[in-house]
Amino acid sequence: MQSEAPESGVGRVIADRYLLLNRLGSGGMGHVWLAHDQQLDCEVALKEIVFRDPGEEEQDRTTRVARARAEARHAAGLRGHPHVVTVHDVLEHDALPWIVMEYVPGALDLKALVTGRGPLAPAECARIGLAVLDALTAGHERGIMHRDVKPANILLAPDRTGSPYARVLLTDYGISVQPDTQETRYTRSHMLVGTTGYLAPERAQGGPPTAAADLFSLGCTLYYAVEGFGPFDRDSGIAALTAVVLEEPRPVLRAGALEPLLAAMLAKDPVQRITAGDTEAALAAIVTPRAHPRTDPDLGSQPQWESGALYAVEPEVLASRHPHETPWPAPTAAAPETHLASASDHGPAHPARRSPGTRTDGRRRHHRAKALLAGVATTLGLALLVSGLMYGLENLPDLRGLGGGTGSGARPYGDAIGLTRALRNGDCVDADWSDVPFTDQPRLTVVDCGEGTDGQVMALYEAGSAEDARSGGAAQCDRLTKEADGLLADTRGYAVVPTADGFDGAGQRVACLLLGTHGPVHGPIGEHRPMGMVFTDTATMQKRDCIDRLSDSRAKLVPCDGPHDEQVLAFLQLPSTTKLKKAKDDGPDLCQKQVPPKEYGYPHDIYEAAVWVGDSGWHSDTHFVVCTAMRQDRRTMEKDEP
Repeated sequence: MQSEAPESGVGRVIADRYLLLNRLGSGGMGHVWLAHDQQLDCEVALKEIVFRDPGEEEQDRTTRVARARAEARHAAGLRGHPHVVTVHDVLEHDALPWIVMEYVPGALDLKALVTGRGPLAPAECARIGLAVLDALTAGHERGIMHRDVKPANILLAPDRTGSPYARVLLTDYGISVQPDTQETRYTRSHMLVGTTGYLAPERAQGGPPTAAADLFSLGCTLYYAVEGFGPFDRDSGIAALTAVVLEEPRPVLRAGALEPLLAAMLAKDPVQRITAGDTEAALAAIVTPRAHPRTDPDLGSQPQWESGALYAVEPEVLASRHPHETPWPAPTAAAPETHLASASDHGPAHPARRSPGTRTDGRRRHHRAKALLAGVATTLGLALLVSGLMYGLENLPDLRGLGGGTGSGARPYGDAIGLTRALRNGDCVDADWSDVPFTDQPRLTVVDCGEGTDGQVMALYEAGSAEDARSGGAAQCDRLTKEADGLLADTRGYAVVPTADGFDGAGQRVACLLLGTHGPVHGPIGEHRPMGMVFTDTATMQKRDCIDRLSDSRAKLVPCDGPHDEQVLAFLQLPSTTKLKKAKDDGPDLCQKQVPPKEYGYPHDIYEAAVWVGDSGWHSDTHFVVCTAMRQDRRTMEKDEP
């Protein structure tokens, strides 16, 4: 069987039972499909073995088929574990095995999330690590080593309440093994099994698979999640393997409280490596910090908190689309614009309402990729210098908080932040970064909530002491703003921590901000938005919003318990090379394909996808569009509809 085009299998029926609907992704062994189980009338995921080389040796084909059966057997042995993707069955079709697995709606793997949104907060990484460690431990207790723990094999998905990425699932036991049994090894002896850069040093040197080796791979995975790059990332696989064996991990910039744990997990000698039990205790302490922790202060970056469901579109998928015949008006570069189209909208364009303008001063420059690239080297040096200085000062009773500055009582958050009064819940702010965003402290200014504002205070954490604010404020802000951040497309968290001298002046509170990651948020966000507000940009739209369409370029926020025209489902990220016009032309069809309303309970014969495209998303290079559900007949949706 040769490799197939992404959609060539749609409509096939496997084993007279499973109808292939669309391809969810691909891996080293083949494709994963969304399929409809015609017998049980439910959706499942099917893993298909694909031989990309028609001349592949029969021995290799036999090996890969045997590995697929082993994957099913190992994963099925962990059936019912809350952090392992459930395997229902393994069957044969056209002389090849297919694995029938649990379908996880709205899931995104950790690699795709970090690639699309940037590094996660230390506390969020610790939460994910606890779940994966629980899954690994369950396998280890049965003698099953995973052997390929990496970001792409960790799925994050909403739970029953809709909380984004609340579920954490370990998948792909395709190269797992039970070393203490007589089970056949489905790999040739001269081949390394695993992913370079995430393989334990003892495994890279030919040692046996062990629980300690899986723990090392988990450490590499958490390092990637919090830093945005792997500890041993190199230009080639050989260079990465060499680094794993001979070199120390790359210095951390954002790990904060995770830093000492990562160092312990990435110890070269497995005998010196931290145990699973101690790892669990350390992760739990980061997720739920004590009021007065005795661990090192979190000197890493402020967190980026969990965000809404993102769907990445492969460039070749977008390239296969043909733009509509009717041209759109050229957008005005300085003004944000919002455009709405549906999957059946092929008519002429409607002019969009323009905002007064988008700022181009220093507060906006920090959202550009050039600024990010230019500041990486400087940021690394500064982070190492600050970490060294703080390590030497950590036991001094006069240690100042993350607010920095002189600790003047007139400036509760220090001279760098610059505010002369305490922040209040709902305050909108402008943030002026002196260097790379989210790596130092921004100069904050409280402004009226409106177009162009950088962010808003979404919660306040009442700390028991200045030390509590400094050591636990970021993690508590993570917890308090997680839900709001998860509903927005492109925001990132920042905890504004008072200095020791300014603690009382700040009302003994840490202010929890959500800031636009790549551009302004254009007005109030989250629960601070009033019903009836008219959207001027997609940055303020959020999942589960109900909307009345005023025109093809303007919409109004309305309650979901009354009549409404549409409901926001999710955000779709297009390739960075996508032009704004193409996004407007092809967005409805892409939303229909990647974020079909039927997956959210909307019958496919009544509802269709529509799209909002924000002009500012292309000016800041985020390339997000907002996918919604609407009735095909354009009638109003009622409160009792899905």
